[in-house]
Amino acid sequence: MAERMRRLLRRSAAWVRRLGATGTVGLLLGFAVLAGAVVGPILTPYSPLAFVGGPFDPPSAGTPLGTDVIGRDVLSRLMAGGERLLGLSVLATAIGVLGGTLCGIVAGYRKGFLDEAIMRGFDVLLAFPQMILALLFISMIGPRAWLIVLLVAAVHGPQVARVMRAATLRVAEEDFVRFSEAIGMSTARILVSEILPNLTGPLMVELGLRFTYSTALIAALGFLGLMDDPSVPDWGMMMNENRIGVGSNLWGVAAPAMALAVLTVAINLFTDALARVTLAPASAEDGADAEPDIAPLAAMPLRMDMRP
Repeated sequence: MAERMRRLLRRSAAWVRRLGATGTVGLLLGFAVLAGAVVGPILTPYSPLAFVGGPFDPPSAGTPLGTDVIGRDVLSRLMAGGERLLGLSVLATAIGVLGGTLCGIVAGYRKGFLDEAIMRGFDVLLAFPQMILALLFISMIGPRAWLIVLLVAAVHGPQVARVMRAATLRVAEEDFVRFSEAIGMSTARILVSEILPNLTGPLMVELGLRFTYSTALIAALGFLGLMDDPSVPDWGMMMNENRIGVGSNLWGVAAPAMALAVLTVAINLFTDALARVTLAPASAEDGADAEPDIAPLAAMPLRMDMRP
């Protein structure tokens, strides 16, 4: 057991070294923000709905970031406000990237009529202004968490599909894909086992970009007061509520804005470094017993099992 733990620690340390300084900084910053959003509601000094002072009181010993527009603790609302925002962002990003990736690799590999049908449908969706489309559906159906997730995912799908289709067109011409076709491997197996592993780099970049865009768009909807439950704090709503008191207590607006900015920078740094690690071979210092989680498919030998 101890030997397995040592091996795991060595592999983890080697993987962090491969991320580099910027990737490690992004990982630590992102983990800090995400951990604060998850654990924050438990550790808040006050209830996010409790009145602890006057409107826009400056920072003090009991309220390190002061109070908001109606006297609630800004720090407590900041710690409790990230949970819903980041939860919806994760769901929207996962659905949008998964759907866009699936459509993109199918369109890029099959080509022909299916390619045209998928991409032209996405072109129609891209023609609509994203924020106006979101406001239209929310005004018709009402502010619902599931609707916000689906709308943000629908915004991501066409853009992810275009990137993954372009990458698939390049990978589909490689010799290992031609060999898989020659031995009768099924289309689904080719897409999953041969093409998708070669798209890890652009996929990591897209995940980072789409997640940061999800947080920005959902925070904008919160700023406009279009979230499903106005009593639940979120960072976008906090900026809207406290903008009139910036001169009295800046932290009501600055704290959630800084949290969003730090998360955006952290995710971009980490995903860019992860994309480089994905495309780079493992270094010799990773250890002879290390089994790299990610290896470039171009360096992998062709399988000769001859099974369809």
